[in-house]
Amino acid sequence: MLIDVINVKPKDDYLLFLEFENGEKKEFDCKPLFDKKPFQILQDKGFFKRAKVAFGTVIWSDEIDIAPETLYIESVSIKKVSGT
Repeated sequence: MLIDVINVKPKDDYLLFLEFENGEKKEFDCKPLFDKKPFQILQDKGFFKRAKVAFGTVIWSDEIDIAPETLYIESVSIKKVSGT
């Protein structure tokens, strides 16, 4: 089952805050990708911060994206904190 990303917010620590079409909010750590092509460029914080949603997933350019199923399966759920 493919669940599209509908919102992304890149954070300073190379984490992506993700919101999926089913309402789930998760964080994906991009650091493990840094030793794989073509993801090495994501270490450049300026480039990393350009993450955006297109076609249901996160992209940085025409050549760099992460499959939505990878983002969903390998991300960590964010628990809602009461009172915030």
